[in-house]
This record gives sequence, C-alpha cells and structure tokens, in this order.
Amino acid sequence: MQDTRFPLSEILGALTHALDITEGQPPGHALRSCLIGMRVAEVIGLSERDRSALFYALLMKDAGCSANASRMAAIFSTDDMELKRTSKLVDTGDPKAERRWAVTSAGRGRGLSGRVKAIVELARTGAFADDLYAARCERGAEIARMLQLPEASAEAIRALDEHWNGGGRPSGLRGEEIPLLGRILGLSQTVEVFCAAAGPYEAIEVARARRSTWFDPALVDALTSIPIGDPLWAAVAAEDPAEFVAEHDPGDRLVTTGDAQLDLIAEAFSQVIDAKSPYTFNHSARVADVTLGMAVQAGIEGERLRDLRRAALLHDIGKLAVSNAVLDKPGKLTDDEFRQIKRHPEQTLAILSRAPCFAPIAELAANHHEKLDGSGYHRGITGDQLTFDMRILAVADIYEALTANRPYRDGMPLEKAMGIIASDVPHKLDREALAALRSWVQTDDPAVLAAPSADVIELGRAPSPHRRVA
Repeated sequence: MQDTRFPLSEILGALTHALDITEGQPPGHALRSCLIGMRVAEVIGLSERDRSALFYALLMKDAGCSANASRMAAIFSTDDMELKRTSKLVDTGDPKAERRWAVTSAGRGRGLSGRVKAIVELARTGAFADDLYAARCERGAEIARMLQLPEASAEAIRALDEHWNGGGRPSGLRGEEIPLLGRILGLSQTVEVFCAAAGPYEAIEVARARRSTWFDPALVDALTSIPIGDPLWAAVAAEDPAEFVAEHDPGDRLVTTGDAQLDLIAEAFSQVIDAKSPYTFNHSARVADVTLGMAVQAGIEGERLRDLRRAALLHDIGKLAVSNAVLDKPGKLTDDEFRQIKRHPEQTLAILSRAPCFAPIAELAANHHEKLDGSGYHRGITGDQLTFDMRILAVADIYEALTANRPYRDGMPLEKAMGIIASDVPHKLDREALAALRSWVQTDDPAVLAAPSADVIELGRAPSPHRRVA
C-alpha cells in the first residue's frame, strides 16, 4: 500500500485540540492564536524562515501544558483546567491582582472549610508560580525539539510567558532578551483569550493597556494597525479556524503514514499525556512496549504492528480532558468523578479522529476499556465489535496498570497480575490475547531491544519484557 502524505501542520493542528482542553481553553484556541500571530508577522515583515518557525511554535505553544497540571491542582486543591482558564484573564504582572486570583481560586468548589484549608495551604506553600511556569515552558520546548521543529520554535515556546518589562516567567527576560518569536507568541495568546471572552475590541484594549509592560510596544503597534474590518477577525471568529490556518502553512514539512516522524509525533504526545499525572508516569510508553511484544508473539506484523503501537502510545490522550482533581484523587471516586474518568476514551476517539493520519487508529485506541461481555466503557460494546488488536490493547493496558510502580503503591508481582487477568478470561478478556501476553513475559532474548522502535517494528521483533516469569 502506498503511503499517504500529510502536511505536518494538519497533524499538529488537529492534535492542538487536546492541548486546548488541558489549558482550559475552548477548542481552536491554538489555531486562533496562530492566525493572530501570523498576521502580526505579516505586518512586521518577518522573514519566510522565521515565519515557518513561528507557525509551528504558535501551534505547539502549549505542548508543556500538562507538565504543571498535577502540582497546580494539588497546590490550589481544585480543578487545574479551570485554574488555567481563569489565570489567563488575570494581569499576573500586578502582584495584588495575582494574589487576589490565587485566594479566590484556592479550594473552589470545596465548601467553606475546604476553601479555608486550601488558602492556608497555599500561604504555607509560598511562591509557586515560578516553578509552575518553568515546568510548563521547559517541557514545551523539549516536546518541540522531540518533534524536530526548528530550534527557534522551541526557544519561542520556552519564552511564551516572558514579559517585555522583565516581570514574566520563567527567567525574567527583559525587552529584546526575549526571542522575537516568543514575544509574538505571548501577545497572540493573550489577544486570543480576551477575544474569545469579550471580542476583538476588548482584546485590543488589553494589548494596549499592557504595551511596554507585558508586550513589545512595536508588536502592539503592529497589532493595533490591523483594522477591525480586517479578514483576520472574521477568521478568528469562525467556527472552524483550521481552514484559515492552512493558508499560512509554510508547506515545508510533509509527513507520510510510514514516516518515522509520525512515530515521533505519537511518542511526543504520549509524553504530554503521561506528564498529566504522576500516577500514570510512563504509562503510555509501557503499554506500547507490552502491546508490541504481545502483537509480535501473536504473529502480527507490518503496518498492522505499526498502527497498534501508535494506538497504544495515544490511547489515553482523552485523559488530558480530565481534571487532575479527579485523576490524582487519593480516595474513592464519587459517581460523578468516575463518569468523568469513563469519558476519556470518548475524548480519545474525538481527538484522534480529527487528525487524518491517526483517524484509522482512533477506534482501536478508544476501545481499550471495552470488554467482550459489554461491561466495559465508554460504549459498552461486545466482543463481536472488538477486533483482536483491540483485545490485545485492552489486556496490555490492564497488565501495565497492575505491574507498574505508582507513587501510592508498588507494582503487583507478575504472577498475581497474570492471575487477575486470567480470572477475566474468556468472558471479559480474550483468551488468545492472554496467551500472547504469557508468551511475551516468558521471553528472555538479550538481543531484542528493551524499548520499542521503528527498527523493532521493521524487523518484526518483540521488545524485551520488563519482567519475566521466575
């Protein structure tokens, strides 16, 4: 089968939907920010090379958004996505405004005693913002480099929250110390947030008010030179801004379905997913490891093997839409909280279906909690609707969850985990999938790579199991 070619921008643009949700923003936030930033770039006459780097930086500006989600939820004892949403409407350059927001946000939704406890804990914790911003910006730059974007894109993402007057984060850069592309990112993001909340007039007034404090005055002047009747604002207001973003596509990067860069994209987003919660650290990569090992033992090869690994890496991308107040909750979940958890496969399906290159694996990835007897979620479908590949992924996900070390407990011994899985065969889990797992965990071939890779898939070899039967 001939490989299909996709613009990198189309792939990343589709996956920004997940980043928007994690940041507490309405879908399309990154795309609309991209439109604003690219229009400013036109006004100032940015070079073609810099426009290309800016374009990808604008799409991936929130790649580090999950890196501070868990800590943010813990510090404030509330929903991290709501915190992120409201924080973007606050003038963090004004210490009083930032403190007022912090006190108002702490313990929100937890009743009076819960809020008082959260405010006391917040005061005890002291300065928090620098670490939170640093985690987000540094991780975003790392993801950009992993995606092989230009270094200028990575540096722009790292400088996203720096301010012209030196009052930004994480490094307190001032004026032209801030990379020009990073200055454009910061302005574009803020303008989009206020435009979505109150319209372009209000957004422009905010930019003017923060001229020479948050923002490069020359960039604010460039923005305010764009009339309200300019097509930019109609595009920003469009229900689906993707078609307008495509007009700015540099067209310099194409990815094929068989390209190793598509594997890199899946790997990079798996790291975004796993950074969301310490309870799922490295989960996606390990599930991919187990899935690949099982699949090879079952005789699966070629494109099917490749797609299974990509689906395993991305199966939990829908968890980015779940609050860390739920994901990291130490005690028993309420019925409503469990309903939120049970929706994450539905979100996985919606997110992956947006990207043409990942749409063929969207169903495979989203069905990892379904069971043969219909007792799974999110759909409750039965065995006749579950392919063997889906059945393998379901078993691999359970095996990883049982055997992985977590902050609150050690991984389960191999034999006990296998026994639990076997107890659900054949009514819930597939007998042949269990056989493939057993075969894989008994493999002890030092010549086989410990981590899955394109070479492993090409050679049709299984990665070494992280544990073997004693």
